[in-house]
Amino acid sequence: MEIDLLIIGGGINGCGIAADAAGRGLSVLLCEQEDLAFGTSSSSTKLIHGGLRYLENFQFKLVRSSLKEREILMRKAPHLIQPMRFILPYNNQLRSSAMVRLGLMLYDLLHLDKILPSSKKIDLQYSKEGGPLKGQFKFGFSYFDGWTDDARLVVLNAIAAREHGAHILTRTRCKFIKRDGNLWQVKLNDLRHNRILKLQAKAVINAAGPWVADVIENVAKLSTHTKTRLIQGSHIVIPKLYEGLHAYVLQNPDGRILFVLPYQEKFTLIGTTEIEYEGDPNLSATSNRELNYLCNSVNRFFSKQIYSDQIVWSYSGVRLLYDDEHTKNRTKISREYYLEIDRNEKATAATKEESPHIKYAPLISIFGGKLTTYRKLAEDVLMLLQEDFPNMGPPWTAASPLPGGDCDNLSFSEFLKALEQRYPWLPLPLIERYANSYGSLCHTLLADCHRLKDLGQHFGENLFAKEIFYLVKNEWVQKVDDLIWRRTKLGLLLNPSEVEAIELYLKTLVPSDVPRIGNF
Repeated sequence: MEIDLLIIGGGINGCGIAADAAGRGLSVLLCEQEDLAFGTSSSSTKLIHGGLRYLENFQFKLVRSSLKEREILMRKAPHLIQPMRFILPYNNQLRSSAMVRLGLMLYDLLHLDKILPSSKKIDLQYSKEGGPLKGQFKFGFSYFDGWTDDARLVVLNAIAAREHGAHILTRTRCKFIKRDGNLWQVKLNDLRHNRILKLQAKAVINAAGPWVADVIENVAKLSTHTKTRLIQGSHIVIPKLYEGLHAYVLQNPDGRILFVLPYQEKFTLIGTTEIEYEGDPNLSATSNRELNYLCNSVNRFFSKQIYSDQIVWSYSGVRLLYDDEHTKNRTKISREYYLEIDRNEKATAATKEESPHIKYAPLISIFGGKLTTYRKLAEDVLMLLQEDFPNMGPPWTAASPLPGGDCDNLSFSEFLKALEQRYPWLPLPLIERYANSYGSLCHTLLADCHRLKDLGQHFGENLFAKEIFYLVKNEWVQKVDDLIWRRTKLGLLLNPSEVEAIELYLKTLVPSDVPRIGNF
């Protein structure tokens, strides 16, 4: 089988590229050795933001691009990406008030065509936002950014890719690629069915995140001169620390910025740390040092003190950052992405002279990047492939909603009300979760359902058999962790016996002896 594009890696960049490329008419296959969003793309702070703190490092281009993308993504998926108000308590021991205000004004001005309110100064002594904070914080500033479910954002891009004809193969490792003139000879290892899949690709995209160098060196047997650094970021989740839907931005004495966000109604999310990481990214884990750092940072600002024994969940992810070798401070390393393209420049002069028309198959490797800019990154990758695919369609993703993001052509608030009227038998918390998770795709989930009993077996925390079946059929769910930690965050609420029951039910839906994807 011959395809146009092989994409290695099922994180946000890989799935974003797959969607864009398939929508332009290219034949696409994406392989991911684990589940979609298994690594870094489900371990973020869940923000779609410009990166206010990057202004201090004079990364104006990155911030401006990110702010533009923030607006585009909020229009593409209003059910999944929603505004959040951030409160920044002023700490006079770090930055001057004038500097903070100037930074926020610049943040507002870098993208004037915005749908979010501008920043402003607030009195913390007489506002509800100041209530949870220690009395020493007299005033602060507020601004708006976006919040999302990062893992679901990945899955929606994978669904968009599939809708345009792409093949998405999870639990499938790229074992071997070898350039053969204008084609790549490819071997994939289907880990679930223990079989080798062979194909040819005109171009390969290496979107393996922290494993990108491993793909270059051990899968393609090539080399790279691009310098990188692995940075681990860890987060903790605790019972709800304060009331309200706003978040806090804390300035720490070491210069780091920490986010404190409302999470899943009953919890508070705190992060992130940034520490140098060495070793296998699969083995990253939150250290006691990081747990203490996060707790101490929060306790510096909040009246209610938190301790490590209150943590209900912690997670860490390793991100690969492009290293310009001049930046020693890890907090100042650029989050801009770097694209390395290999077109076999080491081909001999004789070969080039004898066959000047040969177009050697390209390999594009992605270094760095951030959740917010994945869509623009995909466009930049495909721009590099324009000469390889001259008949490729034009960019299209900026104005096209993600699956479910049309919200039945209503605003999200109108859409939510319409769901309540259409499905009056559904509990309101369940309607809200379906609306936020699936948007208008919830109609597919609820097809042929007219009463609560039609949702089938109840597994706890408003999780029913109907939703599990939908996720297996439509969203590549194969294991219980796929379901409770990435497609939903119900793992925070389900007890061990409920998780065991879900796992047993999944085994009846996901046979282990037959392939589930098209011709593969």
